[in-house]
Amino acid sequence: MSRAGADALTRADALTRAAARGDLLLAQSLLEDGTDPNGMNSFHRTAIQVMKLGNPMLAELLLRYGADPNVPDPTTGTCPAHDAAREGFLDTLQVLVTGGARLDQCDTWGQTPIDLVPRHLVDALLKNLPHQ
Repeated sequence: MSRAGADALTRADALTRAAARGDLLLAQSLLEDGTDPNGMNSFHRTAIQVMKLGNPMLAELLLRYGADPNVPDPTTGTCPAHDAAREGFLDTLQVLVTGGARLDQCDTWGQTPIDLVPRHLVDALLKNLPHQ
């Protein structure tokens, strides 16, 4: 691997670690310094795929810098919207949808993010999401 490729991987690893921890300040610093928001870490995941779901401000930051909310997990086919929906993080799901996340994208098992929303949260989701 070239030095430039190794540096990009190191930067992607740093950004994904910051996103997974919900470290908004470090993520912002890395993005401002030119780290690719869609760079793959050593586990072939992007920052938006591993971000702390309970932090909608982090999702907003990543999207503002061009993170793709529709990149599927290479193993499960799930996208960040699937994860946010399944875990009930409707505020983050709303940010993802506003930022371009598709709600009709199926995972490996044929489920869309809407299919994964806990039943007791469906009404709240439908009221708060922008219409697609």
